[in-house]
Amino acid sequence: MDDKTRYEELCTQVRETALLQSTAALLEWDQQTGLPAKADEYRCQQMTFLAGEIHRRNTDPKLGEALEQLSDSELVADPESDAATVVRNLKREFDRNVRVPADLVKELAKATSAGHNIWVKARKEDDFASFAPTLQNIIALSQQKADAIGFEDCRYDALLDEYEPGAKTAEVDQVLGGLRDALVPLIDQLKGSETQPSGKMLHRSYPINAQKEFAREASEKIGFDYSRGRLDETHHPFCTEIGPHDCRILTRYDESFFSAGFFGTLHEAGHGMYEQGLRSDQHGLPTGRYCSLGIHESQSRLWENLVGRSYAFWKHFYPVAQQRFPQSLGDQSLDDFFAAINVVEPSLIRVEADEATYNLHIIIRFELERDLIDGTLAVDDLADAWNAKYESSLGIIPPSFADGVLQDVHWSAGLFGYFPTYSLGNLYASQFFAAAQAECGDLAKPFANGEFSELKKWLNERVHHHGQSYSSPELAKKVTGQALSHDALITDLRNKLLPVYGL
Repeated sequence: MDDKTRYEELCTQVRETALLQSTAALLEWDQQTGLPAKADEYRCQQMTFLAGEIHRRNTDPKLGEALEQLSDSELVADPESDAATVVRNLKREFDRNVRVPADLVKELAKATSAGHNIWVKARKEDDFASFAPTLQNIIALSQQKADAIGFEDCRYDALLDEYEPGAKTAEVDQVLGGLRDALVPLIDQLKGSETQPSGKMLHRSYPINAQKEFAREASEKIGFDYSRGRLDETHHPFCTEIGPHDCRILTRYDESFFSAGFFGTLHEAGHGMYEQGLRSDQHGLPTGRYCSLGIHESQSRLWENLVGRSYAFWKHFYPVAQQRFPQSLGDQSLDDFFAAINVVEPSLIRVEADEATYNLHIIIRFELERDLIDGTLAVDDLADAWNAKYESSLGIIPPSFADGVLQDVHWSAGLFGYFPTYSLGNLYASQFFAAAQAECGDLAKPFANGEFSELKKWLNERVHHHGQSYSSPELAKKVTGQALSHDALITDLRNKLLPVYGL
């Protein structure tokens, strides 16, 4: 068999596996949107079976042989070619997957499928004790997975690598530490200002149906294609890709808090626009997959914050918002509304946090899950450790488990190593946006006119279409000319927030 034929057969096999993965994603979407209560057990069996089948295909010895043979082929001589991107990334994934026993994969799938429903119930009832045994089991299985994969410095490295390929815990710790050192003085400066804007108007009455209509209108306006996607409700907002033309975004609404539903929808739409911006003809292959979760998060945070919390954005959308919510916003000026959505104030809930303090929420989770995986923090001590970090970093103590240690879905899903990508995404987002401004000119004018296609097109071409051709650091350097840094993010925050606070 010649290398070209071998490569074509490899791509066919990988695309078929993607069909199973998309089926599993659809089942997960269904589980979090409308699964009947008594269907949990069978859904768990379905998810466990699919996880086993996907792992079996991903560790097929014939796949490994083909990748080994193609790694030295002339087909991959150009490292930036599609073939080289496919083979390089698939071989990396194969080498990682083959180390994890099939039985462990199934056990994790079973534990996390059941864990989601246990978490939902525990959060609703504010009962951490009922979730703790499940969490302990998922952590133990995740530790086994990390040990099977292997690591050089710390166990957490093996799990972090799944979401941010090549990243090391020590490097992330240094990056986030530098970000915290820059954020804390800025937050203190804002706290000390004589001008303290109020966010009270955001806590008035906002009818859910009107929120849904407005959120859909805005997300469609910025570029989310509803002919290739849909918007639904769930306990915890997320985005999932079912196929090259089927991207599902999910959010939640609070009738007495405007920001939760609106900015949550913009956030998930940003994720969805990345998925929709990937090369559909390469679906299932590394050339048609997102670069990393840090890059994925950069897209959601860019649209949520750098666009959605900008003054120019609301010059266009605020009159619409006033029409949608006349009782709550009819007597409020654009300037006051803009200040309200950019108030910096320590809060309990990560997904509802302001731009500046949000990263402190992430750093807390990163430190806690790193210690859980490394075995230096016990589940029995987790809630107290959570509260202590919130008190020291944000000056507040959660009054309940639901608003504290139980607020995120990630640990019930076994997503250890995921949280740091949120802050990495914030850093990438600011660097990408600065590069877009440099190339496209001031984007405030088109935003104020309700035009967002220029930025979307730029992101499609500069970020999305590359797939996994480059690592996150390589992509950032290629797009922005700079290595990852917190400088652009701090500049963005200062430029927006200091005037809001009269500084």
